[in-house]
Amino acid sequence: MNANTRVLGRSGIEVSALGLGCWAIGGVWHEGDQPLGWGQVDDDESIRAVRRGLDLGVTLFDTADVYGTGHSERILARALAGHRDEVVIATKWGYTYDEATRQATGPDRSPEYLRRAVAASLRRLDTDRIDLYQLHLGDLAIDQAAELLGTLEELVTEGRIRSYGWSTDLPDRAEAWATAGTHCTAIQHSCSVLQDAPEVLAVCERYDLASVNRGPLAMGLLSGKFTESSTLAADDVRGIAPVWLDWFRDGRPAPEFLARVAAVREVLTADGRTLAQGALGWLWARSGKTIPIPGFRTVAQVEENVGALAYGPLPVEQAAEVDRLLAKL
Repeated sequence: MNANTRVLGRSGIEVSALGLGCWAIGGVWHEGDQPLGWGQVDDDESIRAVRRGLDLGVTLFDTADVYGTGHSERILARALAGHRDEVVIATKWGYTYDEATRQATGPDRSPEYLRRAVAASLRRLDTDRIDLYQLHLGDLAIDQAAELLGTLEELVTEGRIRSYGWSTDLPDRAEAWATAGTHCTAIQHSCSVLQDAPEVLAVCERYDLASVNRGPLAMGLLSGKFTESSTLAADDVRGIAPVWLDWFRDGRPAPEFLARVAAVREVLTADGRTLAQGALGWLWARSGKTIPIPGFRTVAQVEENVGALAYGPLPVEQAAEVDRLLAKL
């Protein structure tokens, strides 16, 4: 292991310290009238971007079966063709969907659906195993989630998955699986310089789980390209933001979060990093368990984000100054 790699929790699987999140490359999909994708995408550019990440040393690719109602998994499989043994693939299950209409159709927490979902993801991903399989129902009751652990352990024994985790922002959920799940190795959760997650991080550190950081660039706010006058398209999840999305409101960046970006921009870029690279460096400095998975739609975005690896974690003094500035807001 070197400065550009981390271990995926107690699985012992070595991965790049930065992964690529594949939500955006799923394209347009909805739940009713609510957009859940990031707008139209160019599949060829998505494939080029994944392959560019691979060329630059990225080995962890995170997606979900519901992203684009299967489309993200299919595109990832095309991009990684011929490179399966060089990469670690993470995907999620828990939400049902209709591929023909590109509609999400609600949750299914049953063990029976879990088995159907893993078989479908294996087909779409064109692989014989999933390295990290994650429950996507973040607020599922602990006792209901516990009913899935036996099936997950069977899937490990069968070789269909290598490890599993839970995509949840709730520390009690994270701890429940950390203590009960033999092959639980990761918690995927929201974490960024704009919204720390100390309680979930503490669980990951206590139980030797990977902290896979969803939204490490606050869905683009930490790219630095948004201003108070920016607007998002109607087919972009940020344009008609659901209630769980904090960073955007009424089709625009939320003013309170733009203020937080402005407060830390100078410190995050003080040593030559871009704003996004500084934000990723803050996450690596935050904990030895963190593995940010920024999203992307273009080769240029992948190149900038992977460029953060050359800088590594933010120096202790810079990270402390960021925390001091944010505490004042």
